[in-house]
Amino acid sequence: MSNKDFTSLLTKNRIKPTTGDERPQQQHYLPIINAFSRLTYESIYIINYETMGFEYVSENPLFLCGYTPDEVLAMGYDFYFKNVPESDLELLTIINNAGFDFYDKLPAEERMRYTITYDFHLNSKEGDQLLINHKLTPLFLNADNKIQLAMCVVSLSHQKNAGNIYIHKQGTTDKWELDTVQAIWRKTVKPKLNKRELEILHLHARGFSITEIAEKLFVVADTIKYYRRRIFDKLQVSNMSEALQQAIDSKIV
Repeated sequence: MSNKDFTSLLTKNRIKPTTGDERPQQQHYLPIINAFSRLTYESIYIINYETMGFEYVSENPLFLCGYTPDEVLAMGYDFYFKNVPESDLELLTIINNAGFDFYDKLPAEERMRYTITYDFHLNSKEGDQLLINHKLTPLFLNADNKIQLAMCVVSLSHQKNAGNIYIHKQGTTDKWELDTVQAIWRKTVKPKLNKRELEILHLHARGFSITEIAEKLFVVADTIKYYRRRIFDKLQVSNMSEALQQAIDSKIV
C-alpha cells in the first residue's frame, strides 16, 4: 500500500474500553451469528470497534479472498489494506467518515434501526478482482451510544461499479444516498411497487420467462414487458437481475 492516509478507517469510531457491566449482554451472540451464517451463502463478519479488529468471520468463502476464516480474523483491519484496491480504500474512507458523521447526529434511541450498504472491490490472493455488496448494521452500542460491535453481510454485487452508497432506516421508507463528491447525504423515499409489479418480480425470481409469466397471469407477453419497464423505471435499473437485487436491498421483497 502507498503512503496515502487511510487512518480514519481506524480512528473515526474509536471507543473507550468496555466496562464489566456492559459485557454480559454480549456473551451469547456468537452462536446465533454462526447459526445464521450456516443458513446463507453470504459472508458474515463482526467488527469490534474497541479493538479495531474482527470478532467473528464466517466460513462462507466470498469475503475471504482465498484466506481461511482464522487468517482473516487475525488480520482484522489489515485485511482491507491487503485486499481492497487503493481507489476503493479511498472510497471506504469517504464512506466511513460520512457514515459516522450521519450516525452521530441520530437520536440515541434510534441508532439500532439504521443500515448502510455499498459496493467495493476485493482482490483475491490470485489477483482476481470481485465487486461485492457490503451491508453493515449496529449489533451492540456502548454506554455512550457509539457502535461497539457491527454485523457485516457480504454478497455479490449486481452493480457495474463501486459506490452505490445508501442508508436505510428500519420500518420506514426513508433512504439516504451519499454524494461522494460533496460528501452529502441526500434523502429520498425508497420506491414502491404495486401488487402486479411485485407478482411479476416474484415470478422472475423463480426463473419464469416472460412468456411463462404471461401464461400464469392470463395476459399477453407485451403486458408483462410493460410492467417490466415500469419496474425498471421505478427501481432505476436496466435489467431484471439488477431489479431483483435493488428490491432485496431496499426490502421491497
